[in-house]
Amino acid sequence: MSDSKEPRRLRSHQWYGTDGLRSFSHRARTRQLGYLPEEHLGKPVIAILNTWSDINPCHVHLRDRAQAVKRGVWQAGGFPLEFPVSTLSETFQKPTPMLYRNMLAMETEELLRSYPVDGAVLMGGCDKSTPALLMGAASVDLPAVFVPAGPMLPGHWRGEVLGSGTDMWKYWDDKRAGLIGDCEMAELESGLARSPGHCMTMGTASTLTAAAEALGVTVPGASSIPAVDSGHDRMAAASGLRIVELVRGDRRLSQILTREAFEDAVTTVLGLGGSTNAVIHLIAMAGRAGVKLTLDDFDRIARTVPVLANVRPGGRKYLMEDFHFAGGLPGFLSRIADLLHLDRPTVAHDTLREQIRGALVHDDDVIRPRDNPVASEGGVAVLRGNLCPDGAVIKHIAAEPHLLRHTGPAVVFDDYRTMQRTIDDPSLDITADSVLVLRGSGPRGGPGMPEYGMLPIPDHLLKQGVRDMVRISDARMSGTSYGACVLHVAPESHVGGPLALVRGGDLITLDVAARTLHLHVDDAELERRRAAWTPPPERYERGYGALYDEQITQADTGCDFAFLARPGKVPDPYAG
Repeated sequence: MSDSKEPRRLRSHQWYGTDGLRSFSHRARTRQLGYLPEEHLGKPVIAILNTWSDINPCHVHLRDRAQAVKRGVWQAGGFPLEFPVSTLSETFQKPTPMLYRNMLAMETEELLRSYPVDGAVLMGGCDKSTPALLMGAASVDLPAVFVPAGPMLPGHWRGEVLGSGTDMWKYWDDKRAGLIGDCEMAELESGLARSPGHCMTMGTASTLTAAAEALGVTVPGASSIPAVDSGHDRMAAASGLRIVELVRGDRRLSQILTREAFEDAVTTVLGLGGSTNAVIHLIAMAGRAGVKLTLDDFDRIARTVPVLANVRPGGRKYLMEDFHFAGGLPGFLSRIADLLHLDRPTVAHDTLREQIRGALVHDDDVIRPRDNPVASEGGVAVLRGNLCPDGAVIKHIAAEPHLLRHTGPAVVFDDYRTMQRTIDDPSLDITADSVLVLRGSGPRGGPGMPEYGMLPIPDHLLKQGVRDMVRISDARMSGTSYGACVLHVAPESHVGGPLALVRGGDLITLDVAARTLHLHVDDAELERRRAAWTPPPERYERGYGALYDEQITQADTGCDFAFLARPGKVPDPYAG
């Protein structure tokens, strides 16, 4: 990339390079920070947005990785500045980090706009941090590189290899079924998550970092490098080197985040058997880039791409470290190259074609060839019907096949707390054929659309060996979860969507092949129920929650804030 960015053309020049009082002050305060003029004047200023914190185990190593990014920036002739930004820990933040995704997106956008920076390195990886950072950066449209946090090491317990999240759900059900006890659970606590890094299954974190690489905003192969591998440190340094070149070549995110890039990201997510959460996040990310992405795009593409990644939970065996050493995303993309837009640019190459040229797959069971897929179609199906007029999704490759066409009577829970308290109540008469329905858990009702969608199976059924049932909600579920869980029902029940009208005993049919979800109640009866329905009380009277409640959009449009998702220009600040 040619060096076309002379010092006076750098965005930071208006802070540092003029003769006015303000520039004098900015230079004086930079001396106060301990920097010499020759360390920063006339050089690309690179913001390193770091989501590290002491309570985020997925990102606890990013403080060290930021030093590697700085090393790369210095080597390339740039000037790095590290900014701490909100940390969204899927493990600890309640009611859900999804409530705060848009807050981190706002923080990212406004930090990059208001400070003297020419480009950015975005450091994240735990579920919501990837879309939040990219949404904010896309809204500012500076050159940017994303540094994924990387998956943790595989877990181990009594000779078994454990996948975080996925095996947590499995063994928790085994405990409820009486198959294991407290001693085993105590051992599992110490063996399930044994290093820094995000979940090492193909959960939401790995799905979205892979999507970021497919979009072209990481250096090649970055998304699957284990967090504690020395290659991760080298990748961070390479990202620091690259961002300086991107600034000099004035290659902005708008040149990378094109319609073609988002279609390729959708293709990648579906071919990986990735998380249903990617549907919401990619729609929101695309909207910030001025690209209209819809549920119909996911359903259309799903019918064209096979699932080739044999990685849990959609696959049956492997974890992200296996995927990485089998060839990582470059190897995976080489096997679906005919489905991709190969002539679009990435942050590392002039074309995606160049980026994946020479990529190899080293294990055909981890990354399957096209003639031996994990599944013949993409791992997420989009459903329509009178219960979800604006759509719903199901990760059907992670469900028991006999449930993919199923009719059963509804057992309805009005909120998650009630469900927790009553799910094992014998008077509910729940059978394996029942359809468990949870409402009040969508974007506004949750609030924040928590990952409640993998509803627990009642104890008495677990003891009978039942491990899957049809479950329907306006919630999300963890990308590490599994089962016949219909999610993201839109519109949500909190705003009067049809889910609010379901009553116990109503028959519901799920038909994944036909892409339908149908409530067997006639329209006249539904209208009578609608007339009797009253909206639930609002949760927030003030603060961020009130802003969220006022501005949040529905799942099918990405759950962005309406005032952030709409088009319009925002001027750069005047720095003189």
